[in-house]
Amino acid sequence: MNVPLLDLVAQYRTIEDEVLPAVQAVIESQQFVMGPPVPQLEAMVARLSHAKHAIACASGTDALLLPLKALGLKPGDEVITTPFTFFATAGAIHNAGGTPVFVDVDPDTFNIDPAAVGRAITPRTRAIVPVHLYGQMAAMERLLPFAARGLKILEDAAQAIGARRSIDGEWRMAGELGWATGYSFFPSKNLGAWGDGGMMATSDDALAERLRRLRLHGGAKQYHHDEVGTNSRLDSLQAAVLLAKLPHLAAWSARRREHAAYYSRALAGLPQVKPPAVDPANEHIFHQYTLRVERRDELQAHLKAKGIGSAVYYPVPLHLQNCFSHLGYAPGRLPESERACREVLSLPVYPELAREQLDYVIETIRGFYR
Repeated sequence: MNVPLLDLVAQYRTIEDEVLPAVQAVIESQQFVMGPPVPQLEAMVARLSHAKHAIACASGTDALLLPLKALGLKPGDEVITTPFTFFATAGAIHNAGGTPVFVDVDPDTFNIDPAAVGRAITPRTRAIVPVHLYGQMAAMERLLPFAARGLKILEDAAQAIGARRSIDGEWRMAGELGWATGYSFFPSKNLGAWGDGGMMATSDDALAERLRRLRLHGGAKQYHHDEVGTNSRLDSLQAAVLLAKLPHLAAWSARRREHAAYYSRALAGLPQVKPPAVDPANEHIFHQYTLRVERRDELQAHLKAKGIGSAVYYPVPLHLQNCFSHLGYAPGRLPESERACREVLSLPVYPELAREQLDYVIETIRGFYR
C-alpha cells in the first residue's frame, strides 16, 4: 500500500468542478494581477480571522516580512521568536533589519514558552513573533500582556488558518489577537494555492494602509511612492483557487482532527511513541500530525520502505543554523528545541486519507517497535 505524506491530487479530484470554472473566469477576464478575486479573498480571510483587514501578498514569508518592515527596525533592535519553526520566521526578522532572539519551546505543544519570552525581554526588544506550530495556537493570553509594555506581537499563523483558542470562555481566532498576523498559502498548507501566496491580517487601520502600500512598491497611487516598498502582489489565479477551496476549509480541518484522534488512540499504548499533545484550550487544525518517537531516523527509513511518507519538521533548530552563528548560540542553550529536532516525525494526516491507509500506517509503526 502507498500512503504519501500529502496527496494534493486526491484533494483536487474532490473540488475539480468548482476550481476549474473559477480559474477559467480569471483567464477570460485577463486580469491576472490583483484582479477581483483578490479583494474577495481578503474580505473572507478577514472575516475568518475576526480581523478588520486582510491584505494579500505574494507569500507567507512576505506576510511576516512586510509587517516587520512596517516596524522600522534599526540595527540592534531585537525580535523574540522560537527556534523550532520554518526558517522564514527568523529570516524575515533578519531581512527586516532586526536581530532574532531565540527562546525555548514548551515540550508538549512545541510552541514558544511565554515564561522564556518574559526572561528574554530587554530595552532593545521591539516585537515578539509566536508561531502557531503545526496548527495549534500558542498561549496568546500569556503573551498579550507584553504588548502593554509597548511590544508588537506578530502572529506567525502560516500553519494555522482557522485554528482557534478559548480565552476567558470565548473562542479567539488565529489572526485576531496580534498586532498583525501572517498566513501562508503554500500548496501544502490546509488552505493551499496552486503556487505561492500569503495574507496579512490586522485590526490596526494605520498598519493596514501601510501594508497595502508596502506590497505595491510603497505607493498607494501608481507611480507615486511614499516609501520604498516591494513587489508582493497576489495573483488573481491564486486568489480564485483559494476562494474555491475556502468553503471546504472547516470540513477539511475537522477531518484532520478525526484522523489525528484515530492515530493517537491507536498509538497511545506504545512506550516508544508520544502522540501530539493538544492544549485543552485549543482547537487544533493539524496542519501536521507530529509524534515524538524513539529511533526516529530508523523508523522513518522503515516507513519509507513500506511506502509511507513522513517528514521531519524540523531537523535543525534555527539558533544552530550556520547563517545565525554570529548570534553566539551554542548547542545545549535551548534544550527543548534541540530535543524536539531529534525526536519529531510527522505522519500523513490529509483529509482524503482512507481508514485502511491509517490502519496501515499504525500497524507499520507497531511492527517496527515489536
